[in-house]
Amino acid sequence: MGTDRPLDGRVALVTGASAGIGRESARALARDGADVVLSARREERLIEIADGIETETGAETLVHTADVTDEEQVEALVGRTVDEFGSLDVVVANAGTGTEPGVDVEDLPTEQYRTVTDVNVNGMFFTARASIPHLKGSEGVLVFVGSFAGRFPRPASPVYAATKWWTRGFALSLAGQVGEEGVGVSVINPSEVRTEFGKEYREEVFEERFDPGEVTEPEEVAEAVAFAARQESPSAAAEIDLYRRDKFSGF
Repeated sequence: MGTDRPLDGRVALVTGASAGIGRESARALARDGADVVLSARREERLIEIADGIETETGAETLVHTADVTDEEQVEALVGRTVDEFGSLDVVVANAGTGTEPGVDVEDLPTEQYRTVTDVNVNGMFFTARASIPHLKGSEGVLVFVGSFAGRFPRPASPVYAATKWWTRGFALSLAGQVGEEGVGVSVINPSEVRTEFGKEYREEVFEERFDPGEVTEPEEVAEAVAFAARQESPSAAAEIDLYRRDKFSGF
């Protein structure tokens, strides 16, 4: 592969691609030469992003709406990707959500608990399960977007944190299961990122709460995702912690 476009000829699938980390990851992978499949629930947003990617990079894109909590929709998403492009080389399992912050566990509505665990746990599992057979064929890379909360306690959001501990544990354990078959598995652990995160249950999303440059930008996380995607067998970037340099100054 050429150094300028290291993913030329590769096909990448990104979930949660309608905003934030997913959107920027799709752009970064396309700049590296990959054709990109963008998936989320908001079709109009996806189409707009895909059109911009094609104009900017010349990459071929495909928009396919799917709810990652529905295993049949995820299977259809992966199946269409392979039908359209003939292969699958990179999967970015990014779709995620969070609970309302600062709510004690005894007061957390069951609906919130089920929604967050369904997206952050089941969605990651369904995406991985559907993708792995194809990634084995291509010796591809599966990238999970984890969190700082999956490495350190998060007293204000213990259920969200638990789902990210699950993601991290699943990713690292899965790496051991599929590594001998040439599949690379990576988990990216960012701290606060200026995105729409928490829009379901928060009055103020991170995009509004923080000023530009105050916390990590989605483009920075996308760079880590693209780095992981560029790793070729037998190497893999197993885990990337992406924190601001002053993250631990107040600990």
